[in-house]
Amino acid sequence: MAALGGADGQARYVGGWVRDALAGTPPGDLDIATALPPAEVIARAEAAGLSVWSSASGLQHGTVGVVIGGKGVEVTTLRRDVTTDGRRATIAFTDDWREDAARRDFTINALSANPVTGAVHDYFGGLADLAAGRVRFIGDARARIAEDHLRILRFFRFHARFGRGLPDAEAYAACTARANDLMALSRERIADELMKLLGGARPAGAIRAMIEGGVLRPVLPEIDADGAARLEALIAAEDAAGIAGDAVRRLAALLPPDAARADLIAARLKLSNAVRKRLGAALAMDAEARPRILAYRLGSGGATDRLLLAGRAADAAALSGWTPPRLPVSGGDLVARGLDAGPVVARALREVETLWLDEDFPDAARARAIADQVAGRIKLER
Repeated sequence: MAALGGADGQARYVGGWVRDALAGTPPGDLDIATALPPAEVIARAEAAGLSVWSSASGLQHGTVGVVIGGKGVEVTTLRRDVTTDGRRATIAFTDDWREDAARRDFTINALSANPVTGAVHDYFGGLADLAAGRVRFIGDARARIAEDHLRILRFFRFHARFGRGLPDAEAYAACTARANDLMALSRERIADELMKLLGGARPAGAIRAMIEGGVLRPVLPEIDADGAARLEALIAAEDAAGIAGDAVRRLAALLPPDAARADLIAARLKLSNAVRKRLGAALAMDAEARPRILAYRLGSGGATDRLLLAGRAADAAALSGWTPPRLPVSGGDLVARGLDAGPVVARALREVETLWLDEDFPDAARARAIADQVAGRIKLER
């Protein structure tokens, strides 16, 4: 850091890393801001023997990648917004730390720290807000949302993570008033932010506040109070089972309990095929199936999704650490017992499997005995 201006106050840790460290949660990626222009950052880093990477787009926005202590770190020159249109900003470089901090969305995200002394710089009351469990926009909330519409969803995600009690009144009013702005965003960005929120530790309260304020209605009108109740029930089941929360499973709870309808919504959000397939499997509910049979048919993950969505926390917990075995009998084994290859063997194998599942996955010796029984009976019927 000394080579990049840390020793003389020209470089600081910024943003989420500082916020998380102060909140006592494991910090994520380290970001560094500097008053130095990108060309000087590159020159200083190379002179210090540090590996550097950059791209034309990154340099245009003032960002240079530097390997520090074996880890890649983004070093970004201080910036100010010239123009914004709700989706992106045109920027210019500056040497004013307060001006750069003012570009950030919330007071708790505008903190910066000297890497040498550890001194924290707080221009907008972020330390007090962090201590109070309050997520607050910097300046006028509606104006900040107009600059970047995604901040509506980010507000609720950060409130779920750091907030305590009701959302900040001014911020909440601005988000509800400008909810239609979300229609200007790509569905991919909306989905990404929603999944980040659902993957957090406490998303239910924020989701309910969004629904009550009509925030999601312009882009996801299918998500309603019933979905919020299902999400709350699912999180209670996850907690009771001691199973970590999962964003895809929670999305399944939030969406209408209809696999075909949920798939249409997932397609609109441009979720991956793997996620869409998992949502469909989770919502094709079979509340009566035995847990191990569900795991055998769907895999342990799919069974866990279905069981937790059905409120069967104890059954889901019982699957933890259990791997479904494979049927120890093959079609070839039945041919060896005198059955004709083809439909007869296929039918016999299904019958063997059903009996084996009914007996709760007995060992190979018992499976072979079941195969003897089924093959013998079919030969007698011919």
